[in-house]
Amino acid sequence: MHNMALALRQKGYTVSGSDDEIFEPALSRLRNSAILPESIGWFPEKIHAGLDAIILGMHARKDNPELLKAQEMGLKIYSFPEYMYEQTRNKKRLVVGGSHGKTTTTAMMLHVLKQCGRKFDYLVGSQLEGFDTMVGLYEDSDIAVFEGDEYLTSPIDLRPKFHVYHADVAIVTGIAWDHINVFPTFEGYVEQFAIFMRQIPASGKLICFDEDTHLKQIVQQNTLHAEVLWYNAPEYKVENGITTIKTEHGWIELKIFGKHNLQNMQAARLALNQIGITDEQFYNAIASFKGTAKRLELLDKNESTVIYRDFAHSPSKVTATVDAVKDQFPERKLVAVFELHTFSSLNKNFLSEYKGALDKADVKIVYFNPHTLELKRMEMLSDTLIKDHFGTDVEVLHDSAQLEQMLRGMDWSNTNLLLMSSGNLNNSNLNILSN
Repeated sequence: MHNMALALRQKGYTVSGSDDEIFEPALSRLRNSAILPESIGWFPEKIHAGLDAIILGMHARKDNPELLKAQEMGLKIYSFPEYMYEQTRNKKRLVVGGSHGKTTTTAMMLHVLKQCGRKFDYLVGSQLEGFDTMVGLYEDSDIAVFEGDEYLTSPIDLRPKFHVYHADVAIVTGIAWDHINVFPTFEGYVEQFAIFMRQIPASGKLICFDEDTHLKQIVQQNTLHAEVLWYNAPEYKVENGITTIKTEHGWIELKIFGKHNLQNMQAARLALNQIGITDEQFYNAIASFKGTAKRLELLDKNESTVIYRDFAHSPSKVTATVDAVKDQFPERKLVAVFELHTFSSLNKNFLSEYKGALDKADVKIVYFNPHTLELKRMEMLSDTLIKDHFGTDVEVLHDSAQLEQMLRGMDWSNTNLLLMSSGNLNNSNLNILSN
């Protein structure tokens, strides 16, 4: 929401807002743009007939006093995704959907477009190098690239966000059950992607990962308007920790790695082909792409150890991330730390989905903070239950100090560390190479 506020301010709009909590970096960024609210809280008296639009965040409550006032006055109320569509309705929209890889695939597309000198609007779920904000809206662009989350639109509009963007070109990276608190059955979750895929017009393109059985079933069982393009990873090799891909223009060295990232790269290439970016342009630009924050982000390294941090939290993401690091450094021992932090990962009925996710790691550690369960008002998990699903060789910890002590006591010669969490591991300093 604060990124949208900044983007609209940069576009010349008069922007104001409110919240009950504002944290860094949003706090400083809003202050620097002179749109930080004077006071924290809700002030219905600030809602007036002169407002052109109210943009409602997902985490507002239905009984929010400012929302109630706006509804009473009959003002135009948009959800975040509705307003993104409103701003780009006359542009060609490329939307990246899927249970995993959305942010990275979107970031790849933005990087290539910027390298190629194209102007575009965008929405991406991570701060990217070379971009001041995670939302960009401009008068002189004719295309828009959105990361299409399947989470809900707003408290008064319970459609998934990616249904609202009305994609002209769509990517679906794959379907693996997530958001169990919103989609309690896998069948209901899959149907959201089927709806998204049916929305793509005949003039558009639908780009799908060709190893996903659920996507293939949707294509077989539904009447789709758009042509479907299937993709997979290109031919590649890994030598001395560097990934190189084979293209029609020769072998190209990349700064990223992992088979899932190479798959994401091919999806991005096919999507950008639809707006005139050639394969040669794409490969020349993607060679300099370094990845995004918290997606296999390099924290530190020396001659015998590399430390990566990743946002992985769903079973498919955890599996792909562990596999990527192990495949990139097969001769090194891998220590994988995974924090249970999301509603789904902390739900005892969902833990079975993680079976095998950490198998390629040599040392497997699952951490959770009991206070997180208390805040979410969820049933406490037992170490035995976690071991039942992740494996008996998993070390289960729920004290961040103990986790830090354990890691600092290990021998890190010829060993890599992978930290996976959608939280922050209780603000632990786990850079074991720092001293």
